[in-house]
Amino acid sequence: MKNMLKKYARVMRIARKPGKDEFVASAKISALGIGVIGFIGFIIFLIFILSGI
Repeated sequence: MKNMLKKYARVMRIARKPGKDEFVASAKISALGIGVIGFIGFIIFLIFILSGI
């Protein structure tokens, strides 16, 4: 247990807050991924609607 706490403390010391550029890049990538998944879902929805299932 003590060893695990030391590992957690080490991670917290090394971790840092992302800069503005890194945050914007992560937000863009996340938005793109959400958009792609939504588009795929919409295409599947259209296929089901048009096929009459």
